[in-house]
Amino acid sequence: MAERPSFLKTWLVAGRPWSFPASTMPVIFGTALAVVAGRARFSPLLFLWALATMVVLHAAANVLSDARDFRVGLDREVTPVSGAVVRGWISDRQARRGAALLFALGCVSGLGIAWRTGPALLVVGGLGVAVGVAYSLLKPRALGDLAVFLDFGLLGAAGAWIVQKRAFSWLPVVWTVPMALLVIAILHANNWRDAVSDGRHRVRTVAGMLGDRGSLAYYGVLLFSPFLIDLALILLPRLVPGRPRPMPWTFLLVLAALPSALRLWGRARRRAAPRRPLDFVILDGATAGHNLVFGLLSAAAVLLEGIVRRG
Repeated sequence: MAERPSFLKTWLVAGRPWSFPASTMPVIFGTALAVVAGRARFSPLLFLWALATMVVLHAAANVLSDARDFRVGLDREVTPVSGAVVRGWISDRQARRGAALLFALGCVSGLGIAWRTGPALLVVGGLGVAVGVAYSLLKPRALGDLAVFLDFGLLGAAGAWIVQKRAFSWLPVVWTVPMALLVIAILHANNWRDAVSDGRHRVRTVAGMLGDRGSLAYYGVLLFSPFLIDLALILLPRLVPGRPRPMPWTFLLVLAALPSALRLWGRARRRAAPRRPLDFVILDGATAGHNLVFGLLSAAAVLLEGIVRRG
């Protein structure tokens, strides 16, 4: 067993913070939408509170997933993005207890926000927590992609909108779909790398079902379709009578993330002969970085629209 570092470092690594952009970007984006598109009065306290709560719940899901995977014999090889269980710093039992504590803290925090903002958050937040707790059961049944699509995409943005507006809207749900697809891409990169090991342990993932060539195609769809969806949400509503609300033209900013997507696509295509040994091994972490760039550009597009409107 590897030498155990400090308590703080151990649990920081256990939470796998490299993955947090997947859950925090929908909160940032949903908040920006509520303020600019929904004309809500911005509450910095509620925003930071919601952001911290999402991080705690995401860390809880990560720790619980690591414990479950280790217990059934998965993820025994340490990579740069591994958690503390695989590294031997904590046992799977300690991880389960830690996850339970984090879920409890996240739920209490979420109830506090709901008390301040109204019952709509209880429905969205409750569904999100349920999916997070059940994730370790959903993943081996090829439902992990759907789980992260909901939790770290649609529900996160909808919840952030509710926190600022105190009411539900479909606008953040629809406009967050591109980012939610990139979150699936992060998970898929992980499952694609682990497909052989997952198959030996009878864990069904979309990557395992598609095979290597199918996984490459699926990764490409997840990587590039967000750009196309944003373009569709910008253009199509402007062509339809009685149209739904179109995305602002400022969302063309996301095209600045296209070079990042092309680099990831190149790494995926060269998986059998990577330029650097870990290029495919840490493709999930690199995809998380791309998701962060795309999400920040999306949030910037919302804020820029607000500046243009005021001008």
